[in-house]
Amino acid sequence: MDSSALQFHRRLSIAPMLDFTDRHERYFLRLLSKHVLLYTEMIVANALLHAAEKFIQRNAEENPVAVQLGGSDPKMLAECAKIVEDAGFDEVNLNCGCPSERVQCGSFGAILMKNKNLVAECVQAMQSQVKIPVTVKTRLGVDDLTSFEFFEDFIDTVHAAGCNTFIIHARTARLRGYSPKENREKPAIQYESVYRLKEERPELNISINGDIKNLEQAKEHLKRVDGVMMGRAVYANPWMLHSADAEIFGKENSAPETREELLELFTPYVEKELAAGCPLSILVKHLFGLFAGLPGGRKYRQILSEGAAQGAGAEILKKAISAVQSAQE
Repeated sequence: MDSSALQFHRRLSIAPMLDFTDRHERYFLRLLSKHVLLYTEMIVANALLHAAEKFIQRNAEENPVAVQLGGSDPKMLAECAKIVEDAGFDEVNLNCGCPSERVQCGSFGAILMKNKNLVAECVQAMQSQVKIPVTVKTRLGVDDLTSFEFFEDFIDTVHAAGCNTFIIHARTARLRGYSPKENREKPAIQYESVYRLKEERPELNISINGDIKNLEQAKEHLKRVDGVMMGRAVYANPWMLHSADAEIFGKENSAPETREELLELFTPYVEKELAAGCPLSILVKHLFGLFAGLPGGRKYRQILSEGAAQGAGAEILKKAISAVQSAQE
């Protein structure tokens, strides 16, 4: 996929989320939108080099898909970028935004914002090995380095190394004192800083991330930046993507007309994965939010959860659908 086509898909992307955006979730979301850009969970570079087949599994139907890497060794990241490209992914992204202590111990994630030159070296090394875009996901700042000047200098340094696309979580990261969950909620979101960057650096492709809960909010952000990245809001309510192809991309919607039809489309995939040895619990956890807030939604989730615990098969999806339909009659 050429970079101009990928920029079109970047108008809306789904954030890399550990334990959430696995290949099963990506297959499921692709049934809702042909055009949204999907991301893998973050993959640690060292782990990818030692067990590539485990980490780069994908279904051909998932594309466009980007791989997010965690690491800080330019040579190792370059090798990983080549693996990612050869495996058929459309983009490789460097994580400079994750604040967790485990990631800090590995000297990657948000702590990399403190070493802009190393990030630039990593980007250059990755780009030397691949033709697919190399992008960076970052924050507005880290710890006490919170000025706009610091943020813009970081972006300019990495851009000079060849990175043209940045996905920005519009808040700073606190590496001590805040949990990862707290770092998703505070300090206060600062969308204006991302807008300002786009205004001052119009040549860059800028996506905004953080506390974006629906497509209406996404469309408002798209008036000021190039792309929007959503995360947990979509996981909690995946059905919001059923109108994304039309509302965000100006294309014909590709999603089925009802949630029930969506589950019927997903059922053959569940059957195939169960036959290959995948636990039902791994497959159905991505479906829990589909009927959130609707009559029968709680019963639907209960049936899926209990069925997974009891070793049920794909027929549990039909049972869950029936429970929802009964509640809505």
